[in-house]
Amino acid sequence: MELNADITDVKGVGPALAKKFAQLGIKTCHDLIDYYPRRYDDYSEVVSISQMQQGAVTIAAVIDSAKGRYVRRGLHITEAVARDATGSVKLTWFNQPYRAGALKIGSTYFISGQFDVHAGRPSIMNPSTELEQAFPVNTARIVPIYRETKGLTSLQIRKVLREIVPTIRTSPEELPQWIVDRYQLMHYADALEQLHFPASTEQLREARRRLSFQEVFELILASLLNKYEIEREPAPEITFDAAIAKEFVSSLPYELTNAQRATAWQIFQDMQRPHPMNRLVEGDVGSGKTVVAALAAHMAAKQGYTTALMAPTEILARQHAETLQEILRPLGRADEVGLLVGSLPKAAKERVHEALRDQRITLIVGTHALIQDAVAIEHLGLVVVDEQHRFGVEQRKELQRKSGLVPHVLSLTATPIPRSLALTLYGELDVSILDTKPPGRQPVVTKICSPNSRPQLYADIEPELRAGRQMFVVCPLIEDSSQLKATSVQAAYKEMSRAFPGYTVELLHGKMSAEDKQAVMQRFASGETTILVSTTVIEVGVDVPNASIMLLESAERFGLAQAHQLRGRVGRGGHKGYCYLMLSDSNPPSKRLRALETSNDGFRLAELDLELRGPGAIYGSMQHGAIDLRIASLGDTRLLAQAREAADAYIDSGEKLVHYKQLAERIARLRKVTNLN
Repeated sequence: MELNADITDVKGVGPALAKKFAQLGIKTCHDLIDYYPRRYDDYSEVVSISQMQQGAVTIAAVIDSAKGRYVRRGLHITEAVARDATGSVKLTWFNQPYRAGALKIGSTYFISGQFDVHAGRPSIMNPSTELEQAFPVNTARIVPIYRETKGLTSLQIRKVLREIVPTIRTSPEELPQWIVDRYQLMHYADALEQLHFPASTEQLREARRRLSFQEVFELILASLLNKYEIEREPAPEITFDAAIAKEFVSSLPYELTNAQRATAWQIFQDMQRPHPMNRLVEGDVGSGKTVVAALAAHMAAKQGYTTALMAPTEILARQHAETLQEILRPLGRADEVGLLVGSLPKAAKERVHEALRDQRITLIVGTHALIQDAVAIEHLGLVVVDEQHRFGVEQRKELQRKSGLVPHVLSLTATPIPRSLALTLYGELDVSILDTKPPGRQPVVTKICSPNSRPQLYADIEPELRAGRQMFVVCPLIEDSSQLKATSVQAAYKEMSRAFPGYTVELLHGKMSAEDKQAVMQRFASGETTILVSTTVIEVGVDVPNASIMLLESAERFGLAQAHQLRGRVGRGGHKGYCYLMLSDSNPPSKRLRALETSNDGFRLAELDLELRGPGAIYGSMQHGAIDLRIASLGDTRLLAQAREAADAYIDSGEKLVHYKQLAERIARLRKVTNLN
């Protein structure tokens, strides 16, 4: 059977089952082979009945009897007795009436399941059974467990996979043979077979190593190919002028930090080359990324080039425009900052378009409205993208098409990125880190709270509010959920209105219209609202200097990096900041929350988040699932180093991707989603 054969060509897969597979995105044999297990149950050790202990067990035993009965409407129980030379045990299945008829009395089976005491009698609950002479798919082995859907279990997935083992074995090698040999990797087809039907723990480990290596190798290779392609493009040469830099720095009401100076120098070095800058500036909330970007834009403007700054939301775009106007006002350039967002009236947009054409605006700030066809930015020399992972690659390319040359790109992010992640996802970027806060910025006091401490917490908060400070209350849910034990904004809004009756409380969440969100946020920013109850829509960039309190409800539901960013929303205006981590229950706090309570170092917390939660969470926030790390661990530094070395060697070899069809297709896809220029 061919790899691209329809799933209905497989024995036992009819239209109804095919429909279930389609819900999991599985339409062909290749799709099924590429559907990786999410975990494994180890039933590889076969024990005698007398040796069984509570938990997962596998026995080889003869079925003595089997019968089923309905005990009440909607509940059917099948019971069987299995025996070996050391004793007998009861087998129990719930709502599987076909079981009794399927078992062959007197035949020996491998039986795997959870051994426990049920209704006072030892029993193996809902076990898998396979005849001893059959190839054991579900028993007597390490058993893969897959993500399931209604009407399609891991057992059924394994049975269909068993039918296409010969097809798995025909999977062509996807890496150059010299890489497979140099790094002692299992061959691709063998790795896929062992992933789905591991013969041993050792074989499974080698299969996972092979597939992990390939996953990371592809990411790094895609990034490096992007980097080399970018370096061949022409870009405007914006030369460094010390007088312009000094003029800007001396106009500031504060000293730049050493980290800001070093980063600005790296940016200037990049911009005066004839090839596009592609630099990422990482810096914790409040580390001064905007000032560095303004300095780069000032240098570009003085040499006849316009800068475009793209922000992920209108709120943030407006805020950036105001901040940049304040920074450039002492230089007499506040009027050169323009704002272009979707909610502007048509006449106002026309005025901005005209000012851009005349170059009366040299720094244009906006959202995706900047890339609309009507916008002409003829002298676009620099693009600054704030929280760049919130924009699609095609949007960035569209912005670049507005200039004859490829503009320099400066990406800003307040999400601290672990070094291992930067090596892979951001391999084509030069990275600058702002790791010092401006003088006078105090660390936010962070405290874990249990629900029974609410009265004392409210008593601590009230004097802050009475002194004129404001409070964010952030919740993981919009509405109450029966599945998740977590506080919703609806519940928190009622609670805050009750607990603080003398203050204005407002609600903000993602289901509201853009206009309503903007209005709520502006009332909070202006001080009309004292308490803002919100989901994480306030996470990125919103600056309210008067806000000194952050209360995270159901704090255990937030990722470390996310909670750290939310904490950075307070204590920005000279007043001491407080962050309270309210637990959903009185259970001991997690390692993540304890780390957050004791550290204000975003980079250390990001490394810990990666270690505790895996790369999925971080990748998800950056690329919204476009990059799918399914098996590799970015904590495996040895594997990362080997994959990087292999990617460099592959490029040096001059070998063409066209010789490896599947690899070439994946690299092409990854280049689109990792390409930040």
